[in-house]
Amino acid sequence: MLYPLVFKPILKKMIWGGSAICPFKEIEPVREGIGESWELSHVNGNFSIVAEGALEGRSLDELVGMYGAKLLGHSIMERFGSVFPLLIKFIDAHDDLSIQVHPDDELAMKRHNSFGKTEMWYVIHAEEGASLYSGFKQQIDADEYVRRVKDNTITEVLQRYEVKAGDVFFLPAGRVHAICSGCFIAEVQQTSDITYRIYDYNRKDADGNGRELHTEQAKDAIDYTVYPDYRTHYDPVANETVELAGCKYFTANLLDLDKTIMKNVEQLDSFIVYICVEGSAVVVDDKFNRLYVCRGETLLVPADTEIIAIAPSPRAKFLEVYI
Repeated sequence: MLYPLVFKPILKKMIWGGSAICPFKEIEPVREGIGESWELSHVNGNFSIVAEGALEGRSLDELVGMYGAKLLGHSIMERFGSVFPLLIKFIDAHDDLSIQVHPDDELAMKRHNSFGKTEMWYVIHAEEGASLYSGFKQQIDADEYVRRVKDNTITEVLQRYEVKAGDVFFLPAGRVHAICSGCFIAEVQQTSDITYRIYDYNRKDADGNGRELHTEQAKDAIDYTVYPDYRTHYDPVANETVELAGCKYFTANLLDLDKTIMKNVEQLDSFIVYICVEGSAVVVDDKFNRLYVCRGETLLVPADTEIIAIAPSPRAKFLEVYI
């Protein structure tokens, strides 16, 4: 029988990675240079593995094959087939990440036979003065973009935001962006590992080589539209479901809890992902499965679940994600 699932994290060493992910997830010993923890992944070569219970050791790929719509939802399978359509990560930026952009579905399918990548960031922690880039602050065209990459001035036309815990940024495919040093972030994105690296501050790797740039590929993927504000504004309300992002790829909500809530999810026809970003809670479903979930853990609730009760102990903050 299906039950709410926790998976083993897939830890990724990055040139810009730090040392905060292991303590956040209570993993010992602490490993340095870990930039990402892939919490829930159906990316080829990086299938998540169930961490506990009767299905321990099974991959997400196996589960999709075994349970199909019971796990994903009927409408999800009609749309995405036998692919789990979201990738959930924690990101620890000790140094600045490269300036990058992701293609949309049409371009990614044409070039890479892949989904595109629309994503969302939720800032869990930020050092004093930490910032990130999202979108353009002035109008440029493709020719100016290429010139500015070559003469190292591309960051001058990007919108930079100082950030704090709780900040949210929605990043549709085509939006130029970068996480900068001092940011610890939860990321929700489409299942895709297609990234076009635009600019990398002329960094060199251990062998003295610069990282590959995708200047020409990115040129066609970029949305050059200038928007007045790229930050998501929301009003946090305790013990209520507060929407942070809603698009055709995912809905993401914030649950800031200090008392038990009960959710009837029978009509969703979608799996639900609960990402615990603070505190801990006991999660109980209508099949009497009971799990203790703490900070740094990500829970996949199958689509055939009808009722979920979340009891914080004594407080908990979750991102709730479904399609």
